[in-house]
Amino acid sequence: MEVQLLADRGFCGYADFGLLLGRGVDSVMRLHGRRSTGVREIQKLGKGDHLVEWIKCKPHPDWISKEDWQQMPETLIVRHITFKVPVPGLRTQEVTVATTLLESEKYPPKAFAELYRRRWQAELYLRDLKTTMGIDVLRCKTPEMIFKELDMHLIAYNLIRALMLTAAARKGEQPTDLSFKQSLSTIRQWTPAMVEAKTEGWHREMLELLYHYLSESLLHKRPGRTEPRAVKRRPKNYQRLTQPRKKFKECMHRSQYKKPLT
Repeated sequence: MEVQLLADRGFCGYADFGLLLGRGVDSVMRLHGRRSTGVREIQKLGKGDHLVEWIKCKPHPDWISKEDWQQMPETLIVRHITFKVPVPGLRTQEVTVATTLLESEKYPPKAFAELYRRRWQAELYLRDLKTTMGIDVLRCKTPEMIFKELDMHLIAYNLIRALMLTAAARKGEQPTDLSFKQSLSTIRQWTPAMVEAKTEGWHREMLELLYHYLSESLLHKRPGRTEPRAVKRRPKNYQRLTQPRKKFKECMHRSQYKKPLT
């Protein structure tokens, strides 16, 4: 079974590609802006499609040991695919993708443009975790409990995604076509009733109804929609609580704000 990893340019490095290839995993990543040296073109496969050779440099990344770095091959054969992304109302952007999938007939350049566009889904999944499920603010006070809190959020997230997957498969839809926020609201509404289910048959019947309502939470098709990084509401004009409450000294805010003398 072929395994590929799709990631952003922050992970596009020699060590990442080498370690993944050692485990039998092919990579598809946007080319890092600093990858201008240590590259030698070998063959041109087509327009914007080149086979290149990456040359390992002497200094190694801090996160990998010197022994592991020395065991890596001195060169890697990588494919560079360049394509343009036209966005209505904005400047056309040129993107270069680096991949270890070298067969141009089996993996045409056009497929990489669509594949890398799907990478944005990872950002939306992180938004579901941080914003929709409220994991952006952790409540626990010790490192051990913080890890438990993160684990519980991940378990709950995977269970919700599993319900959405089953609901979408029963209706013949794609799981990505369902709204995570609406599915979460539906599950929260049905949870008290399912807890009160006294018989297995009643519980199974309610589960079937839950799958039905989850499959109805379809997203509207909005191709090319942009999501600006902005907040709707203006923050309150208060100070930041940067110290424990017993030590914190509040200053007069708004028009009477004055910087403390000490």
